[in-house]
Amino acid sequence: MKKILIIVLLIFIIPINTFAYEDSSRSSIVMDINSGRILYRNNENEKRLIASITKIMTAIVAIENGNLNKKVKVGNEVLKMYGTNIYTEVGEVIKLEDLIYGLLLRSGNDASVTIAKSVSESEEKFIQLMNNKAKELGMESTVFKNPHGLDEVTKNYSTAKDMAILSRYAYKNKIYRKISSTKKYEVKTENKTYLWYNRNKLLLNYDKCTGGKNGYTPSAGKTLVTTATNNGLNLTIVSLKDNNPYDNHEQLYKYIFSKYKNYEIISKNNFKIDKTFYNKKLYIKKSFYYPLSKEELNNIKTIVSIDTSSTNKKVGLINIYLKDKKIGKINIYKK
Repeated sequence: MKKILIIVLLIFIIPINTFAYEDSSRSSIVMDINSGRILYRNNENEKRLIASITKIMTAIVAIENGNLNKKVKVGNEVLKMYGTNIYTEVGEVIKLEDLIYGLLLRSGNDASVTIAKSVSESEEKFIQLMNNKAKELGMESTVFKNPHGLDEVTKNYSTAKDMAILSRYAYKNKIYRKISSTKKYEVKTENKTYLWYNRNKLLLNYDKCTGGKNGYTPSAGKTLVTTATNNGLNLTIVSLKDNNPYDNHEQLYKYIFSKYKNYEIISKNNFKIDKTFYNKKLYIKKSFYYPLSKEELNNIKTIVSIDTSSTNKKVGLINIYLKDKKIGKINIYKK
């Protein structure tokens, strides 16, 4: 007969300080990159035009589906582009990786259509890849109609929440993270030399910022996606229709970093069960971290379930709760 041992553990953690904040955007969100927890929200599900933060999806689709070392020949597609460009020339040959740098650092609209054609042979096929990726990630309110974000003809719609989901996903890609965090990049082709400085002012002016992408059209207003890290807490912020995006993001980061800390709730190095409950040596493969505020500190509960009759390596499970909401689980193994 199977015997299940249930152990309930309460975890107490030291509190931290907090301060008030005012948001300047129409809609915004702060999401923890590691756990996906939403730490702040303001009309996060309101569907809006997103302008050039579209290019985060363009970049990740290109990184995942293209050959970054491929030499790309610029075609007539760039002639229809206006607004922010990197000013490539028809017939010029440039690496796909360099085009992605131009896309993210300088918001090159001409780079976006050349990337699309290079990766998928046509802009239409590339846009389908963008929408497929959005669906895969659960971006339920997002529709892409172009790879650049210009909205006078075709329009890209999303929400702060969906773009945070995308930013969280993209941040976990090492290539994207490296490119979006680059402050200055030089490219040489047979035609000319480019020197690009990142247009994301937060990356230049706020030392905790680790990357992101800005955007603007008259219809969308100013849009901004950024990432930042502090003491192991990795966050992404999205704001749409924001009158003062860079200051808004910096103040939001300061607010959240003061209110939340990334606590180690379960440690793989210190995990053990009292021998009076179970006398075999147990271990877990990873620790569990979660961002918590002062008000939540005494509301963490873990329930440990162990199958005392199991002959498998995996013998149990730790379920972690914040009040009545399950926030994680960890498998338990015997040595």
